[in-house]
Amino acid sequence: MPDPDSNASKRDIGLSARPTQERNDVDSNDLKQLMEYISKSNFVEFELEQEGLKLKLVKEGAAKPAPAAAAPQGLYPMPYYPPGGAAQAAAASAASAPAPAAKEEGIYQVTSPMVGTFYRAPNPSANPYVEVGSVVQKGQALCIVEAMKLMNEIESEVAGEILEIPVAAGQPVEYGEVIFRIRLSA
Repeated sequence: MPDPDSNASKRDIGLSARPTQERNDVDSNDLKQLMEYISKSNFVEFELEQEGLKLKLVKEGAAKPAPAAAAPQGLYPMPYYPPGGAAQAAAASAASAPAPAAKEEGIYQVTSPMVGTFYRAPNPSANPYVEVGSVVQKGQALCIVEAMKLMNEIESEVAGEILEIPVAAGQPVEYGEVIFRIRLSA
């Protein structure tokens, strides 16, 4: 895209800053022509400064930046870390958090391989891949974890019966979070 301050751009749209009545003014025809050019182009905002003339054109209806205080929906606020740093806060929360359930004999825990959003079905109107009590085979699809707009189908690594689905559909999951508990087949 040509530089709006370059002479080539000025020639393309016929802009000339020439003295009229002993002042540096832009001719009204040139200004009208420039406004038409900007309105037809992909420019949202255009600024020109030369020889004491400063011109700024902004397209009507151009998207205005959102206020900084308004956080986009669906995002989670940043955690507060007290003075001393994140490592100290993590150690304190790990000490107060309940210990993860000990692995039971014959129970396999399917964990999320990535951070994302958990979905039980391929689309909102479809039936879930599996329910509590479903018998699954190795390689069978269990759910989808959406990460960065990519739908990642999670398959069972074992054969067995679904005992628990601790995550609700549409909820965020962390890497390593348990998303299914399966009783292994004999």
